[in-house]
Amino acid sequence: MSRGHLVVHGHFYQPSRVDPFSGTVPADPTAAPAHDWTARISAECYRPNAELGNLERMSWNVGPTLAGWLTAGDPVAYDGFVDGDHGVNGLAQPFHHTILPLASAADRRTEIVWGLRDFAWRFGRPATGVWLPEGAVDLPTLHLLAGLGVRHTILAPWQVGDPSIETRRPYRVDLPDGLDITVAVYDGGLSAAVSFEPRATADADTFAADWVAPRIASADLPDDEPALLVICTDGELYGHHQPFRDRFLERLLRAGQGDGDRAFDVVSLTEALADPARGDLRTTRIVERTSWSCHHGVLRWGGECACAADGRWKAPLRLALERLAAGIDLATERASTSWGAGVDPWAARDAYVDVLIGAEGSAAFATRWLGASSDAAASFLAMMEAQRWRLAMFASDGWFWDDPARQETANVLRAAARAVRLTDRHAPGTGALERRLVADLALFTSPRHGVDGAEIYRRALDDVGQPGFGD
Repeated sequence: MSRGHLVVHGHFYQPSRVDPFSGTVPADPTAAPAHDWTARISAECYRPNAELGNLERMSWNVGPTLAGWLTAGDPVAYDGFVDGDHGVNGLAQPFHHTILPLASAADRRTEIVWGLRDFAWRFGRPATGVWLPEGAVDLPTLHLLAGLGVRHTILAPWQVGDPSIETRRPYRVDLPDGLDITVAVYDGGLSAAVSFEPRATADADTFAADWVAPRIASADLPDDEPALLVICTDGELYGHHQPFRDRFLERLLRAGQGDGDRAFDVVSLTEALADPARGDLRTTRIVERTSWSCHHGVLRWGGECACAADGRWKAPLRLALERLAAGIDLATERASTSWGAGVDPWAARDAYVDVLIGAEGSAAFATRWLGASSDAAASFLAMMEAQRWRLAMFASDGWFWDDPARQETANVLRAAARAVRLTDRHAPGTGALERRLVADLALFTSPRHGVDGAEIYRRALDDVGQPGFGD
């Protein structure tokens, strides 16, 4: 009999708290004694898990914007991810945690390309797997991933077509153009227990013996196929959401490794999928436009659903930013006519990630795209920065909660402000974009605080010392 495989996957991500005007993270008194919440969560979770060696024995993805902060903000934690990859543990993530099924075709491509490039730069290898932001999936996204060389991802059991599907094996999803991608379906019951039932994780040995081992051995799979059990949670669970659960994780990850009385081995997802005993994969289909954190598809990030007490503000906010994005894109197209023949602004945008991650300086990037003698470098780089922040304004965190008068929504509004002000300054004939944005934001109101989106925008800028529109 083949030994079963346990994969423990942690989704490590925090929204970017960087002020796009100063490039620094403002102090947040609510995170005391830490400077801000990213620093506090790193001290409570990322660094302890790195020091315990957990990142060397589990499957994980780390958001690119978080990884960028960790390089200087917590080098011990950052090195834990880099050294802990071992060529198999890490999955990539699209760059800004954008809900891809709600994004345009060009935006989802850039987000994925940037995420893959960031991963390859940091970990010295191409990513074979990708974690989708909020697990949000549709066929065009999977097709794009497969076309870029991605071989597998992870989904929730309600994101595949058969509600009674056997989650202890991976599946193949067939895609257009002869492509396919492998989907690992995580165990919903065990993942929920680890996430939301602290008593279940009070003792790792008991959890391994009473929860994991029986689930792996609950019924033999045909053809002696090794059972694959995936537990998938937010990575911040282990030490931040639940104190001391980094120690639980350390013990759980050691259970079964070369232990003859265990019925399973703890491995990475990549290793489990490569097991030759698995044979040919069965096919399945996905449920389009679904996610792991909203049972109403992807409605949580663009409309009203029961996940939020009052989500009437969400659609107007998304529409306001989509109209702004269209204006910035048009301005970028127009500005590109002065950059020289043959300069594709969207190919340049895809490549601009090298500047963000430090693989190339901005001056060298401009020279590579425009030539050494071009006098359009200032316009070119300004519009690339505008595109950077225009992409950042769609980070999912801005829509996740019940009310827009929160720090997460302020973050995406600051990104929008940076993008629109760069565009209005550097693209001729577009000086009205911010005025139109503010008018659109005024169309929704905070359910709890009674202020409209234009006022929320003004306050978000005031918090980082920037004037509001018209001030």
